[in-house]
Amino acid sequence: MSSYSAEKAADSRATEGRVIRLRTADGCDIGAVFYPALRPRAQRRVAVLHCGGGIPAARYRRFAQFLSEFGIPVLTYDYRGIGWSRPAELRGFEASTEDWMEYDSAAAIAWLRERFPDDEIMGISHSIGVLALGGAPNASEQDRLILIGPHTGYFGDYRALYRLPMALMWHGIMPVLTRMFGYFPGTRLRLGDDLPAGFALQWAGRLSPGFRLAGTQAGRERMRKLLGNCAALERPALLVTISDDAFATSAGAERVMAVLPRLASRQIVLTPAEANMNRLGHFGFFRQKGGPPLWSRLLANLDPPPTPLDPPFTPRP
Repeated sequence: MSSYSAEKAADSRATEGRVIRLRTADGCDIGAVFYPALRPRAQRRVAVLHCGGGIPAARYRRFAQFLSEFGIPVLTYDYRGIGWSRPAELRGFEASTEDWMEYDSAAAIAWLRERFPDDEIMGISHSIGVLALGGAPNASEQDRLILIGPHTGYFGDYRALYRLPMALMWHGIMPVLTRMFGYFPGTRLRLGDDLPAGFALQWAGRLSPGFRLAGTQAGRERMRKLLGNCAALERPALLVTISDDAFATSAGAERVMAVLPRLASRQIVLTPAEANMNRLGHFGFFRQKGGPPLWSRLLANLDPPPTPLDPPFTPRP
């Protein structure tokens, strides 16, 4: 077991999920939680949930449990360096966006496909987890996709009020602290979990709208190949955006669809009013307080009637 705290371990066990370990193609051991179906399955569907960057899978447990209670088994997993996949010492631990895309997400998809060979796999992503969903070498094993609050991490797509402070944090403070500590100490700053240095420095370097292929020639070729996997993926997709999300804005969603241009996508826009809340933001969809009515709407949109419940996604002119 990883060094994830006993408190979080107990919390995970309380969710009816089963903690498991996955072995990636490059030999890394990562943690995951499987939520079996808790009611008879009307349809042969299973789901794999690709977390947002640096967000532990435990943050999505309420949503995963809801799906399992609906009859959809769910596998959540932590990228290397995060949550159940955090090593005893994070300082100096090597983990990059490419590792998450090429190895970690692929291991989760493969685990689910091996155990449910004849079922439809739903690939669900949150935030920049959309890159792990689409970049995996076996991404096409996912039969349909659900992209919740997707964006590519480019600060220029944020709402205007957040661009400057987030740019200062991600591109000014983050690289300085990461080089000082050997990882990004997010917990000390109350900015989420700690992040492996490789991913933190990549995020800090995300200064342009397109993906800058930096590093060695081999590294550039690797990322180019993974982005090619995204570009080649052809699957039906449901794009879920939140009306008051300051980070995954319409501009951010459009940039995602440019990375995944072959998806046959429809879009639904969720509002705080639907959840009886004043604010949802980037994480409100997954919170127990406002999530259930939004989760029900999501399920209602999985199988659209002949006249779709919501229109296809159309980029702005």
